[in-house]
Amino acid sequence: MEIASRGEIIFRRFAFVTMTLISVGMLLPILLMITASFTDEKSLILNGYRFVPDKLSLDAYIYMINQYKVILRAYGVSVLVTVAGTLISLIITTMLAYPMSRRDFKYRNVLAFVVFFTMLFSGGIVPSYMLWTRVFGVTDTYWALILPNLLMPAFHVLLVRNYYQSSIPHDLIESAQIDGAGEFKIFFRIMFPLSVPVVATIGLFMALVYWNDWINALYFISKPKYFGIQNLLIRMMNNIQFLRSSEGSALIGTGAVDLPSTSIRMAMGVVGLLPIMVIFPFTQKYLIKGVVIGAVKG
Repeated sequence: MEIASRGEIIFRRFAFVTMTLISVGMLLPILLMITASFTDEKSLILNGYRFVPDKLSLDAYIYMINQYKVILRAYGVSVLVTVAGTLISLIITTMLAYPMSRRDFKYRNVLAFVVFFTMLFSGGIVPSYMLWTRVFGVTDTYWALILPNLLMPAFHVLLVRNYYQSSIPHDLIESAQIDGAGEFKIFFRIMFPLSVPVVATIGLFMALVYWNDWINALYFISKPKYFGIQNLLIRMMNNIQFLRSSEGSALIGTGAVDLPSTSIRMAMGVVGLLPIMVIFPFTQKYLIKGVVIGAVKG
């Protein structure tokens, strides 16, 4: 067994302490958000955010439980859009990266330039809006939540291309061609199965984009039945702010409406973050492998 040197031991301890502090620093805001969601509204306003609640309260979650039908529907929309969008994006990204990684593909440099160009320049919000609404007509459809994000991940295409070039021997492709395999068979039987780490990595990134997206619904969706969880939470927050205002109170014929505005904002954050916190531990090992693109495989 190889014995580590003193310098290497010191470096490992320093790295461990440093990464531990960074991890704790990133977890503290999440913990503060969770505790704030269980804190009484008046106590939260008077004493501010604390890691240990001064007075426990479930008002924020009770309010959200009363809205469980619309919340469950919004969760369903977000899950549908995230799963469908991620799968379609993975297929498009990996299939586009495949010819770019082939040394015998004549136009691979031209294709790489076109993909890289989209990372630097875009048409802007107004032309994109006109394209999706007037040309493709995706307004008030699920496609409005899926299609615009499919054209985003040029960086992911280059990432997969580099993985193909550095981690999958070209001899495998040549052997498959000798055996009479076509390009689609080579891709689905060889390239795609051997690229699970990088596919899982970009899949996680894409899933986060779709799950956290609310801009597309803001631009293209007007019907509440197409709202995902992020847009629903924003709408609920706006409704609470309106009811707490003097104008909203006057409309419903009461005084100041006592609704948990600050704590429910934290509870909404917990609701939106919960699925990611549950799924991430199961994809962490693939994420670590996929990030180290080009590493030597044993």
